Amino acid sequence: MNKSHAQHIEINKVWLDQHIEEAIDPGLEIVDSHHHLWDKSRTPRYMLEDLLQDLNSGHNIRATVFVECRSMYRASGDPALRSVGETEFANGIAAMSASGDYGKTQVAAAIVASVDLRLGKNVVEVLEQHKRAGGARFRGIRHIAARDSSPEVRVAGPVPPSQLLADTAFRVGFSHLAKLDLSFDAWVYHPQLGELADLCEQFPDTQVVINHAGGPIGIGPYKHQRAEAFRSWQTGLRRLAALPSVYIKLGGLGMKLGGFEFHKRPLPPSSVDLAESWAPYIETCLEIFGTHRCMFESNFPVEKGSCSYGVLWNSFKRMTQACSPSEKRDLFSGTATRFYKLQRLP
Repeated sequence: MNKSHAQHIEINKVWLDQHIEEAIDPGLEIVDSHHHLWDKSRTPRYMLEDLLQDLNSGHNIRATVFVECRSMYRASGDPALRSVGETEFANGIAAMSASGDYGKTQVAAAIVASVDLRLGKNVVEVLEQHKRAGGARFRGIRHIAARDSSPEVRVAGPVPPSQLLADTAFRVGFSHLAKLDLSFDAWVYHPQLGELADLCEQFPDTQVVINHAGGPIGIGPYKHQRAEAFRSWQTGLRRLAALPSVYIKLGGLGMKLGGFEFHKRPLPPSSVDLAESWAPYIETCLEIFGTHRCMFESNFPVEKGSCSYGVLWNSFKRMTQACSPSEKRDLFSGTATRFYKLQRLP
């Protein structure tokens, strides 16, 4: 396994297959607002055919959003432009899906690319290259800032520099997103939510979506301080929610970061198990942001180490049973459709 990703929870298909559920409310339209695809960059591979197997879980997945994962970068050329290869790759997958030969789901209907915003004013040409590579599907970028002082909290990928979001060159680069009608996917851990709020307050015209429920940490030094960490996370989200330009993705809690350790159980979790464990986080996000700024995500295949795709979406449906039909439309498809400016679903 690629060492930079070795701390993702290992996927055990035999273990996952021990618990399979029928889809709850199978007609409910879903836009999966966050997933990845990769091949030789890490193990196990997760390409279109693997995603399609998960999509075939009984849920009505109408479209998906591909989010950068350092996949299919160009092997040579200007380092600043190598990530354009990932956008080309994702757009190719999207074109395959749009043929209709792979089912009704519009895979990668929106593409979120990786661009180094520390390029400052020079980022404009890089963003234009991504726009050419992704066409109408290229909707925004993610520049990962997630880091913590504890080495136990490093869960995947290269460690970004400290205070990245406050970096002067980064902010110059960030300032160009709104001008180009591009959004920003923010991946930070919960102690960094204040840093993210500082950034968003300076650039209120830039549409930002917080990834993975704001990264609440439940491992390392936070493992035995869950109540304190929860309060800190909650405070950070409330400050961000005061900005109408900020949205949040509900998910990511099955990563190692969350510390729920479902993968250590003899049997995989049911949707009831997931809902019972995650409800305090999901319900808090809904209370703070409202359904019109919340969207569910699978974060597959990263979450697949903890649960199956069908069970994951059942858990989301269980946690929103008290929501009205219009609120459910927001959470499962409407908010993502608006934020990523998706074309009309089939």
